Amino acid sequence: EGVGGYEWAPDSRTIAYLARDPLPKEQDEARRRKDDERSFEGDHRMQHIWSIDVESKKATQLTTGTEYTVRGITWAPDSTRLAFGAGPTPLLRDERQDIHIVTLATKAVDTIAATPAPESGPRWSPDGRTIAYTTMPTGDAPTTRDGLVTRPLFNSRLMLYDLATRKARDASDPRFDNSPGTLVWTPDGKRLLFSIGDRVYRSVAAYSPATRQYSKLTKEQMIAFGSGSLSRDGSKVAFTMDSPTAPAEVFVAGADFGAPRKLTNINAEATDFSLGETEVLTWRTADGWESEGVLVKPVGYERGKRYPLLVDVHGGPTGAHHNGFKVGVHNGGQLWAGRGWAVLYPNPRGSTNYGEKFMRGNIPDWGGGDYRDIMAGVDELIKRGIADPENLALMGWSYGGYMTSWVVTQTTRFKAARMGAGLSNLQSMYGTTDIPDYIGTFFNSYPDEKTLTLYRERSALTYVDKVTTPLLIMHGQNDERVPIGQPMEFYRALKDRGKTVELVWYPREGHSNSEYYHQRDQIRRELEWMTKHVLGDRAMTTSSR
Repeated sequence: EGVGGYEWAPDSRTIAYLARDPLPKEQDEARRRKDDERSFEGDHRMQHIWSIDVESKKATQLTTGTEYTVRGITWAPDSTRLAFGAGPTPLLRDERQDIHIVTLATKAVDTIAATPAPESGPRWSPDGRTIAYTTMPTGDAPTTRDGLVTRPLFNSRLMLYDLATRKARDASDPRFDNSPGTLVWTPDGKRLLFSIGDRVYRSVAAYSPATRQYSKLTKEQMIAFGSGSLSRDGSKVAFTMDSPTAPAEVFVAGADFGAPRKLTNINAEATDFSLGETEVLTWRTADGWESEGVLVKPVGYERGKRYPLLVDVHGGPTGAHHNGFKVGVHNGGQLWAGRGWAVLYPNPRGSTNYGEKFMRGNIPDWGGGDYRDIMAGVDELIKRGIADPENLALMGWSYGGYMTSWVVTQTTRFKAARMGAGLSNLQSMYGTTDIPDYIGTFFNSYPDEKTLTLYRERSALTYVDKVTTPLLIMHGQNDERVPIGQPMEFYRALKDRGKTVELVWYPREGHSNSEYYHQRDQIRRELEWMTKHVLGDRAMTTSSR
C-alpha cells in the first residue's frame, strides 16, 4: 500500500511512518486477476503508525484496530512518544478528527483532544510540555443521517495542550481574523510560527504563548513557509518567495524574516521575460461589499488606451488570487499580457484571506453577491479606461468553472468563455463529488425538500437557454472532485440548443492538468478560443516571450 507519510525522530535513530492496512490475501489475489468489483465507500481499511529502527531495520506497528485512521504524526522531543491526529473513517468527506499520543515502548494510546470539532496538526513544543494544534469550530453545521457533519466554514483556532495539567487552552483571539497554517515552534519554544493568507499575499505570523499575542512578521510578500525550516539556534529561517516580476526561489533571513537573501537562481531565463505591470486594486459592489483583485496590465501598457480584458475566477470558493509571478498554465496572466490583454484576478466574497465574515459571505448565495462582486470589478476597469467593454472574456477552474458557467447564463457581456473542471448542476454535483459535505456547506445542507429549490436556482443548467457566449469546456477524465457528468450535462444542453460550445477531455487527468502535453494543449486552446471569438482578425501580440 506504500507509505502515507513519515518523520524522523529527533535522536535520528527511528523513523515513524504511516501505512494503510493491507488487503486480506484472498482479496489481494482476486484483484490481481481482475476479480475486483468494489463497494462504493466500502473500503474502510485504516492507516496506522509504524516505526522502524534505522540500525536494525526492524519495523514495529504502533497503532492498530478499526476505531480510527491516522492522518498525521509529530515526535516528542525525547523521541519516546508520538502525537497524532486520527479520524473514525478513511473517507475524504469525513473531517472528524481527534488528537492522541502513543508511547513507543508500550504502544499505549492516550487521547488528549476529542471534541465534536475537527482537531488536527499537532506539534510538540521543544521542552516537551505543550502540544499545539488547531481546531475548526462546527458552529451550527447540520449533521447528515449517516453521522457526518456538513463541513464547518470558520477560521481555525490555535489550541495549546498542557501535558502536566491535561488541559487545553483556546489561544484564538478575535482580533486575529485568520486561520493559522502548519504550526512551527521556534527552537527556544517562545513562539509558534505559521503561514497565513493575507489579502493578495502569503505572510508569516507568530504567536507568543507567554504574552498571548499574535504578530505579523511579513507584509506584502509572497512567502511559502510551509512546515518551516529554521536553523538549530533559531537565528535564521529559510523559505521560498516569488513576486510579480520573479518566480519562486529559495531565500534565507533572520528570525524576523527581514532583509531576505536569495540563495538560488533556478529560473535565470525569467529575467529576460517581457512582463506586464501588476496592480492591486479594490472596488465596491452596489450593496457595499468591498472586493480586491490583481490586475495584470498589457506589456507596453499606454494610459488612456482600452484593451481586451480577460477575467480569471479562482477555485474554491475558499481560495484567493495572489499578487505573485503569473507565468504558468494555471495562472498565466503574463502570457495574455504579452498578447495585448489586461487580466483581472478578482477575489469576490467567499474568498479566504479577508477574514471570516468575508469568507462566509456567499453562504447560501453562490451566484449572488460573488457574481456581482466580479462584475463590479469589470465595471471598475471600464470606468478607469483600461478595459474595452466590447471585448471581454472570462475563464475559471473548479469553482471558477462554476462561476464561468453561471456568468454566461446571467449576462451577454462576454464574447468568449472557458469553463475548466466546472460545476453546472449543483444537485447532481452533490450526489457524485468526493466532497459532498463541502458543497452542502454553501446550501444549508444536502439537497432535500428544504434546500432543493436553492440548489436548482443556483445551477447554470437551469438557465442554459439564456447562453449566447461561445463556451470552451475543459475537464480531466478522471476527476473525482468535479465528476465528468458536470461538463457533459452542460455541453449536451448547450449543443441541443444550437449554442457555440466545445468540450475537451484530458485522459488520465484528475481535477487539474498535470501532464506536459495536456498543459500545453490547454494554453493553446484557451488562446485560440479567446482570440477567435473576442478579437477575430484583430489579434494583438506585443511580446513573443
